[in-house]
Amino acid sequence: MLLIAIDEEGNIHRAAETLAMSQPAASKLLKDLEEMLGVSLFERLPRGMRPTWYGESMIRHARIALASLGEAGAEIEALKGGWAGSVAIGAIAGPAMTLLPTALARITRQHPELRISLLVESSDVLLERLEQNRLDFLLARLFERHDKRHLHYQALAEEEVCAIARPGHPLLAPGAADLRQLAQARWIVPPEGSVLRHRFELMFRAAGLQPPRHVIATAALVFMTKMLEESDYVAVVPVDVARHYAAHGVVAILPLQLSCRMDSFGIITRTDWLLSPGARTVLQALQEAAAAVYGTPPTTQA
Repeated sequence: MLLIAIDEEGNIHRAAETLAMSQPAASKLLKDLEEMLGVSLFERLPRGMRPTWYGESMIRHARIALASLGEAGAEIEALKGGWAGSVAIGAIAGPAMTLLPTALARITRQHPELRISLLVESSDVLLERLEQNRLDFLLARLFERHDKRHLHYQALAEEEVCAIARPGHPLLAPGAADLRQLAQARWIVPPEGSVLRHRFELMFRAAGLQPPRHVIATAALVFMTKMLEESDYVAVVPVDVARHYAAHGVVAILPLQLSCRMDSFGIITRTDWLLSPGARTVLQALQEAAAAVYGTPPTTQA
């Protein structure tokens, strides 16, 4: 707790105050720990303290240890209250549409005592939450920039994308939806910095065209579908998302294959974190469901 407090406060005096202990006691505790490890955990700066590489490693493990103890307490309370525990899942939009609803409906019928929460977000956000122990596992992507040292990845499927618009949109007419016409359209696109946004713009540049200039950047599907319904905007989304809304007559898929396809997604778990029995049950059920939906082997993590 002291290591985490010093890291967050940047000062041993304020860290001691947050832990309701004296500064001399905090300093002695830190000194004893450094002597036991034989390394300096913090650089003493004129106006505070900064973790060394050794300190960063210890702080990471301290956070894992405290989070694990917190999970243990929550699990015991859940069992005392007649629950089998809670499971927090993170997913990108595609598998959230195609895999999770059917799989989770079956899981909750078989294990009605489980409490399940779901966060649908971008892979970057989900990986950050996984690192913070706020999610048990993910259905998401891993890219080159991500730190994979403590992650296990089981690939499930690739994700195609397409363009959608309101039923009756002029670009749905035969021959109307070519790339040159799409470059002049008004678009709803993923936020700046996302992989799909980058590949969407590259698709036009590779064809010698300027990317669309009139764009609204958002990942909010509720806003996107409402905006499409009330305007002539076009949106780029995963095919699974498009098929869901098209099946309900909310949107129509433009008859043009886009080249800006996405990388594969999969199940991501942490190798330095033990899943609770409830989380293992849900993970195994999702792996079995994924084998049926995507044709992937229903293997489990050792």
